[in-house]
Amino acid sequence: MTNQFLQRLTLNGGKPLLADGAMGTLLLARGALPEENLDELNLKRPELVAQVHRDYLRSGAQIIETNTYGANRYKLTVMGLESKLEEIIRAGVKIARREAERNAGGALVAGSMGPLGVRLSPYGRVKPEAAEAAFGEQASLLLKEGVDLILIESLNDVQEALAALRATRAAGARFIGVSLTFTRDGLTLLGDSPVEAARMLAEAGADLIGVNCSSGPAQAIRILTAMRSAAPQARFSAMPNAGWPETVGGRILYPAGPGYFGRYAQAFAEAGASVIGGCCGTTPEHIAAMGRALESFKPIKAGATIAVEAVGEERSAEPPEPTQFAVKLASGKFTIGVEVDPPKGFSTHKLMAGASMLAEAGADVINVADSPMARMRMSPWAVCRLIQERFGIETILHFPTRGRNLLRVQGDLLAAHALGIRNLFVVMGDPTAVGDFPHSADNYDIVPSGLIRLIKGSFNLGRDNAGRDIGAPTAFFVGCALNLCAPDPIKEIKTLRRKIDAGADFILTQPVFEPECAASFLDAYRHECGELKAPVLAGIMPLYGVKHAAFLHNEVPGMAIPEKIRARIERAGERAPEEGVRIAIELLRALRGLVQGAYVMPAFGRYDLAAEIIEGMK
Repeated sequence: MTNQFLQRLTLNGGKPLLADGAMGTLLLARGALPEENLDELNLKRPELVAQVHRDYLRSGAQIIETNTYGANRYKLTVMGLESKLEEIIRAGVKIARREAERNAGGALVAGSMGPLGVRLSPYGRVKPEAAEAAFGEQASLLLKEGVDLILIESLNDVQEALAALRATRAAGARFIGVSLTFTRDGLTLLGDSPVEAARMLAEAGADLIGVNCSSGPAQAIRILTAMRSAAPQARFSAMPNAGWPETVGGRILYPAGPGYFGRYAQAFAEAGASVIGGCCGTTPEHIAAMGRALESFKPIKAGATIAVEAVGEERSAEPPEPTQFAVKLASGKFTIGVEVDPPKGFSTHKLMAGASMLAEAGADVINVADSPMARMRMSPWAVCRLIQERFGIETILHFPTRGRNLLRVQGDLLAAHALGIRNLFVVMGDPTAVGDFPHSADNYDIVPSGLIRLIKGSFNLGRDNAGRDIGAPTAFFVGCALNLCAPDPIKEIKTLRRKIDAGADFILTQPVFEPECAASFLDAYRHECGELKAPVLAGIMPLYGVKHAAFLHNEVPGMAIPEKIRARIERAGERAPEEGVRIAIELLRALRGLVQGAYVMPAFGRYDLAAEIIEGMK
C-alpha cells in the first residue's frame, strides 16, 4: 500500500494527488433523505453511491474514498444498524473498487473513517481503549476488503485522532492519513492548535497529516502552513469545505464555487500539500477545476479572506418569560444542575465539549462558577453566553459580592441581563487571600442577602439602588447558598431566613454526605420559621479517590465525610471514581424526598462522572 501511494505521487510529477470531494452532499442532493443513514446506502442504493464515485473519477480524481465515513459501531448503533457493520463496509469497498478499476486512469481507493460520534474521556464517557477497539474493528474490515490506504478524517479531538491512528496501525495498515477539522478561531474543538496537532500526529507516525472540513480554502491554507512549520518532514493534505455553510430558504448552501477552489489548488500545491481535494459542499465540478489548475501548476499566493460583520439580534424591551429553570422547579420536576469552572485561559473548547456532553446526558441547567478558590479564570459571563447559545441549555451565573463595590455590582447585573443570563446564584465568594492575587481588593459594599434584596426589590421592578429608572424591569431568578450540615445550625437558619425574606427563589447547598443531617436541618428550619418555600437543590460532589476524600474531610471548612464513605472509596482502589459515582447516586436517592433537585459539583473537570450521575437518576 505504501509503495502504491508513493509511486503514484512520484509519477504525478511533483504535483499533489487529486482526491475526490463531498460524498454526503451529493447523496443528499441526488435523492437520499436527511433521516437516512448514508453509509447504509451501500446496501440500499449502491448505484447511487457508484454514480458519485464515477462522477469524481471523470472529474480527474486520483483517490476516491469509500462511503464508510460513519460506518463504526457507535454511529451505527444509534441507527439500529450495528449488526450490518461488516456488510456495509464490504459493500462500500466493493463499489469504490469496481469504479476505480473501470476508470481508464485508475485510482487509489481510500478507506474513509470519520469520528466515532462520541466524546472520549475525560470530556466524554468513552474510554480510549474502547475507542481504539471501535476504530480497530472498522479499519480491519476496510483492510480485509482491500483498500489501498486509510484516511481518518474530520476529527476535532487530537486524542481521538491518536486513538484511531494507533488502532489502524495495529490492524495492519501501512499507509494512514489523519485529517483534523478546526473551528473558526483556528483551533480544534478541544483547543489544540494546528502546530500542536501536527507535532503530535507526526510523532505518532501518521503518514499523511491534513486539514479538512473547517471553514474553507482560505482557512485551510493557513492551517496547512502552520502544520508544515511544526513537522516539515511530514506529508500533508488539504480538503476544505466549500466555504462556511449558510442556511437559505431551509437549505444548507456553500458559497465557494469551483473557480475559487481552482485558484486555491495551486496555493495548496505551493504550500506543500501532497493530496488536495474537497469536503462538505464540494462537487465533481470543484474537483475538475482543481485538476485543471494543477495542469500548469504555477503557484500563486492565497488571496485575502473577506471579513463578514455579524449582525446581532435586537432585543425586545418587553420583560421575558420565566426562565426554563424556574418553570422546571415550579412544575415539581426533580431538577439537576452541574457546576463547571471557566477556563484559566481564553480557549473554551474543552469546557464546551464538557457542556455539550452534560446537555446530551440530560442536565437541566449548568452552573458557571466565578473565580472559584479566588483563582484567576475567564469571566463567567462569557462562558454562560457561549453555553446558552451553542447548546440551548440555560445556565446559572455565580455572582459573588466580594471584591465588587455597589457601582460595579449594578453594572454587572445589567451586563448579565443584556447577555440573556437570567438565573443568578448570589454568594459571598472566596477570599482573595487564598487565591492567585492575595493583595487584590477584597472589600464589598453589599452582603448576599442585601444583593438578593437589591435584585428582587429594585432591578426586577425596573429601578437601580438609588431608585432611578433602568429602562425596563429585569427578570432575574435568584438563588442563595446553604450548608445543610453546618456546625452551627441555628446561625445557619437565621442566615437562610434573611435570604428568603430578601426574595431568594431557590437554594443551592454545599456538598451533602449525610442525608440524615440534611433532614434534621430542614426539620429544624420548619420548626423555627415554617415551611421552606424556596426549592432546595442538594449539593452532590462525587468523590474521586482517597486523597480527594481526605482533603475535603480534613482541610475544607464545614465539610465532613462519614468514615464509612471514606472507607468505601479506599476499598475501591483504582476504581474509586466509579465508586464515587455510585455513592453520589445513593445519596441523591436518599435525599430525593427531602429536596427538589441536585447541584452536582464534579471535581477535576470530570464532567463525564456528572453525566453518569444524571443518567443514574433517570
